Amino acid sequence: MNSVRLAVSWLTVLPVTGPDTVDRRAAGHAIALAPLVGLLLGGLAAAATRLSVAAGLTTLLAGLLTVGLLALLTRGMHLDGLADTVDGLGSYGPPERARQIMKSGGAGPFGVAALIFAIAIQAVAFAALADEHRWFAIVLAVALGRVAVVLACRRGIGAAPDSGFGTLVAGTQPLAPVLSWPILAVAASVFAVPANLWLGPLVAVAVLALTVPLTRHCVRRFGGLSGDVLGAVVEITVSLAAVGFSLVG
Repeated sequence: MNSVRLAVSWLTVLPVTGPDTVDRRAAGHAIALAPLVGLLLGGLAAAATRLSVAAGLTTLLAGLLTVGLLALLTRGMHLDGLADTVDGLGSYGPPERARQIMKSGGAGPFGVAALIFAIAIQAVAFAALADEHRWFAIVLAVALGRVAVVLACRRGIGAAPDSGFGTLVAGTQPLAPVLSWPILAVAASVFAVPANLWLGPLVAVAVLALTVPLTRHCVRRFGGLSGDVLGAVVEITVSLAAVGFSLVG
């Protein structure tokens, strides 16, 4: 239960208090449960989209409000991580310089552009899914973002220097969760695109596979894994999954 509390307190703003002390073992257990938190957030997102449409809002506005709700439920930390990571990747100089830019506290032009694209893409994709009443696809897209976090924290991935969160979670995930969560996600994705049962699994496999080189590149560029990189992985995965699931084949 401590791991569940820690996962929820880390990844949401829900009024759940984590344990008083956290070590790498506890952090690893919490990260292994991140996809369950993703299901919770995805369920809330799908419910919000459905209620907004039922209330008479256009699906595009409902999708935009859903993206805003997800940002509120996660303290905006994933969007912030996306902006910081893209700014760091767009910088020149060694990893130390890139990390300095990421910690500067402001969003540069690359980060702002990444935020605009991520929010717009997710809003439009959620709207397309709402048009087809495919609420489960919204749930799964959000959950896949947290499955990607498990993959990014797999064994062999080191933490970036001076990264508090990265130091706690980098390299904590053994083979079991790294394999089991993607397999479960791909199996569930059969129901994401009912008109083409093959398309959902194809999207899930492709999106999760992309997180591997993305994480590897960020680790190489920044000298290790950080919380910002994990936030970027979440937002990119959710965006690509929502777009993929919105296709009709």
